[in-house]
Amino acid sequence: MKQTTIKNEITISGVGLHTGQKVNMTFCPAPDNHWYKFQRIDLEGKPIVDADVDNVVDTSRGTTIEQNGARIYTVEHVLAALVGLEIDNCLVKMDGPEPAILDGSSIQFMEQLEKAGIKELDADREYFSVPQNIYYHEQDRGVEVIAMPLDDYRLTVMVDYNSPVLGSQHASLTNIKDFRKEISSCRTFCFLHELEMLYNNNLIRGGDLNNAIVIVDRIVEEHELERLAKMFNKPKVEVKKEGILNNVELRFYNEPARHKLLDLVGDLALIGMPLKAQIMAARPGHAANIAFGKKIKALIKKRKNKSLVPAYDPNTKPVLDNVAVSKLLPHTWPFLLVDKITELSSNHIVGIKNVSADQYFFQGHFQGNPIFPGVLQIEAMAQVGGVLVLSGVPDPEKYSTYFMKIDNAKFKDKVVPGDTLILKLELLAPIRRGIVTMKGMTFVGEKLVCEADLMATVVKDKA
Repeated sequence: MKQTTIKNEITISGVGLHTGQKVNMTFCPAPDNHWYKFQRIDLEGKPIVDADVDNVVDTSRGTTIEQNGARIYTVEHVLAALVGLEIDNCLVKMDGPEPAILDGSSIQFMEQLEKAGIKELDADREYFSVPQNIYYHEQDRGVEVIAMPLDDYRLTVMVDYNSPVLGSQHASLTNIKDFRKEISSCRTFCFLHELEMLYNNNLIRGGDLNNAIVIVDRIVEEHELERLAKMFNKPKVEVKKEGILNNVELRFYNEPARHKLLDLVGDLALIGMPLKAQIMAARPGHAANIAFGKKIKALIKKRKNKSLVPAYDPNTKPVLDNVAVSKLLPHTWPFLLVDKITELSSNHIVGIKNVSADQYFFQGHFQGNPIFPGVLQIEAMAQVGGVLVLSGVPDPEKYSTYFMKIDNAKFKDKVVPGDTLILKLELLAPIRRGIVTMKGMTFVGEKLVCEADLMATVVKDKA
C-alpha cells in the first residue's frame, strides 16, 4: 500500500463546539511521511501543531493539542475522518482555535475530502502491527481497553452509563473501509444534566440541538425547558420522544456507542501512524483513549530504537581492527578511543569501544563511582566519524578532521567500566567542500546512552 494525500485544497467553515468561534479550515495536500498537522494561520508566525499524542494538553470534553504556543481544541472528529478515508498525510490550516463541529460527526468532513480527491504518493504506507496484548485499565471508572495482534484494524466499543434511557450499547467496526457508512455520521452526545454544567464552564458555546444528541435521563420541568430554549437560542425546546431532547431522530439505534468508536479512531490517530490491531474498549473516553495511545506510542518508540541498534557479534572479524584504525586516525594512547570498526559503507559506520576499569581517567573521575565521561563519549563518536571520512580519501594520513559544531547532544544513561560502546554514525548530507555533518548514536547493548549531531571539517595537513 502506498501513502496517500488529497489532490486539491478544500475549505470547510463553521463554528467550534466549545469555543463557539467561527473558523475556516483549509485541508491541504502534504508530502510523504508528513502525517497530520494543524496550522494556526491566525497567530503570529503561523505555528504548526503536530497531531501527536505527546502534544495532548486536555481531554475534559474533547481532545486538545498544543505545540509552539498554539492550541487546537476538539481534534478527534477531523482526525477520524482522515483515518476513515485512509488519508496518510494532510495539513489543516485554521484561522481559529477549534475545528468546526458541523453536525457533530465526521461525515461532512469526509464528504468534502472526497470532493478534494485522494491520490497516492511514492512512499509505502508503514503500519504499526501490535506485537502483543497491550492493556489499559481504570478500576475506579470501570474503563478497560486492550489491543491484540491482528493483521487488520478492527474496533469494538461497549458503553454503559448506568442510565435507564441509554442502557448498555456496543458498536463494532470490522473493516476501516466501512467507517464512512457505519460510523462517520454518528453525532456527539451528552446527558441533559451535563448541559448547564458545560455551559457554565464556558463550554459548548457552539453547541446546537442539531449537532448533538441530548439524552434526557430524568423528568424535566417546563421552566427548565424554557431555560434550555434560551440557552440554545430556540423558540421552544420539547421532549416529545422518550429519552431524546427536542425529538432528535437517532441515525442508528446505538448511535452513542458508534460515536464513542468514532472518537476512539480519532484519538488513536494521534499515535502518528496507521495501526494493525484488534482493539476492544469498555467505557472509553478521551482521557482513557489518550492514555492508551501513549502506551502504544511508547512501544512504537521502543521498537524503533531497538531497530536502530547495530547488530554486534564480538566473534565476527572486524572490518578494521585497532591497528588499521590507528593508521587512519592521528590519535595514539591514551587518546585513541576506537578499538575496531564492525560496519563501514559510503554513508555510515559502526565502531566499538570497550570500557575497561584500568583506563587512566577513572583514577580521578568520580572516585568510588567510576563513570565514563560524556565528553569522551562525544570524542569517541567523532573518532569513529573520522574513520568514515578518512577511509574514503586517498592518502588519509595527509588529512585531519576538526570539530566545527556539536548540536542536540543528549546523555541518556551513564557508562561504567565493563560496558561495550557501540557507536553508530550516519552522514546527514553528502560531504561538500570538506564539510561533514553526521548523526551519532552510542549504545550499550540495546540501550541508547548518548546521541548528538556533529559537524566537522576535513583539512589537508601542511607538508
